[in-house]
Amino acid sequence: MQILSPPFLNKSKAPQREKIYIIKDLISKLVEWGELNQTNLISYCGLNLSKHRQLVAELSHKGLIEKEHLRKGRRIITVYRPTIKGIVFYNEILEGYERVISRSMSERSKSQFQSQNKPFFNLMSNN
Repeated sequence: MQILSPPFLNKSKAPQREKIYIIKDLISKLVEWGELNQTNLISYCGLNLSKHRQLVAELSHKGLIEKEHLRKGRRIITVYRPTIKGIVFYNEILEGYERVISRSMSERSKSQFQSQNKPFFNLMSNN
C-alpha cells in the first residue's frame, strides 16, 4: 500500500533563472531607471537580497555597475548605477545572447529536442 502525501507537502521548486538572465535583469533595470537603491534593484528583479548580494558585489567588482553610499540623515543608502562598460556588455553580449537563446523558448526547446531525439539519447545512455 502506497501512502501519498497531501499536495501542500510537495514542495516542488519553481524553475530557477540562469545566472546570465539574473545579470541581464540587474543591468537592464539599472539602464532603464538610471540608478536604483539596493532594495528597489533587488525587488524589481524579483531576487532575494541574501541570496544575490554576492552576485551584485561581483558585478560591481567587475565594473559593470557602480555602487555608491549616500548619507540621508542618519541612514546610509546604497545606490547602484550602470557603468559604460556595463551598458556595452548589456547591449553587445546580453542582448545577443537573448536573441540566440530566448528565455521563454529555452526550456521548451530543450525538452522538445530531447523528446524528438529520444532514440539517440537512449542509444547514448546504453553505452
